[in-house]
Amino acid sequence: MDHHHAHLFPGVPLALGSAVLFGASAPLSKWLLGSVDPWLLAGILYLGAGIGLALVHWGRPLIGLERVEAPLSRSDLPWLAAVVTFGGVMAPLFLMLGLSLTTASSASLLLNLEGLATMLIAWLVFRENVDRRLLIGALAILLGAVVLSFDGGGFELDPGGLWIAAACLCWGIDNNLTRKLSSADPVQIAMIKGLTAGCTNIILAFTLGAAIPDVTITAIGAIVGFLGIGVSLVMFMLGLRHLGTARTGAYFSLAPFIGALIAVIGFGEPVTLSLAVAALLMGFGLWLHLSERHEHDHLHEPLEHDHLHTHDDHHNHDHDGSVTEPHAHWHRHAPLRHKHPHYPDLHHRHGHG
Repeated sequence: MDHHHAHLFPGVPLALGSAVLFGASAPLSKWLLGSVDPWLLAGILYLGAGIGLALVHWGRPLIGLERVEAPLSRSDLPWLAAVVTFGGVMAPLFLMLGLSLTTASSASLLLNLEGLATMLIAWLVFRENVDRRLLIGALAILLGAVVLSFDGGGFELDPGGLWIAAACLCWGIDNNLTRKLSSADPVQIAMIKGLTAGCTNIILAFTLGAAIPDVTITAIGAIVGFLGIGVSLVMFMLGLRHLGTARTGAYFSLAPFIGALIAVIGFGEPVTLSLAVAALLMGFGLWLHLSERHEHDHLHEPLEHDHLHTHDDHHNHDHDGSVTEPHAHWHRHAPLRHKHPHYPDLHHRHGHG
């Protein structure tokens, strides 16, 4: 196994891909808001994600694709319920309440708190390894997002701002709890989250008097939700599996810049000084993360779990008969001590002195 490349691939491309899809959905969602109630649009986006992923999940056997990911287990259900509650129901609700009570400039700036909340919870609560290089890189990316979203107006932490901060905290909790599920099938998890959150938000929107949108607008919203929320969430979860929460969250913080870049290229918006400054800050932060090399002698304690894997230094077990790779099954890790570059992935969540 080539450890030099394995610590970057496939986690980094997956996290960046998740940011690209989510960032691309922002200007499209902004365009849709001209025709759809904000709360109803949130429901359409999530429901589109859930339905699209349901077609993928249940359609795989119909086209001969084997389900190789580990399914959700009974022990995963409390974590799944918490993820859906915090990230799919509470956070969108708090966001809508906040948007109705604060200015657009304050809301844009406060939404950047999600990345900060994700990293701080991973570092302080779950004791994930976060070194100085990662902190500086994440701070540079966060500052770039702040610069990008600041429109020159005043900032005021009013009641609406507090609701938005609460939404970001919920999403930060959601991102960290999702790590507990990262060994299971991400399509199945994102499907359940999308269907639950979508139905909940649509019911609430209609209860509050939202009008039924045009069929074409609804279909476009569902497609945007499938790609920008559903597929993006699947890639985010796979990134968590390989990078841990803090690093995946930091890469995902690039989404506002990607959205702004797409707005410039696809919608003809002007290139501004804030976009250029944000590009420099985020590029610096991205370089710090990509050039990170965390390597030391470490001990793998005995561990038993179920997830998709290939046979390598960390999966050196026997099978009765031949198997195809990658595959998923319950397996045991014997104690192992070695040294190679790594991130806090499924097999490297050890402490540091």
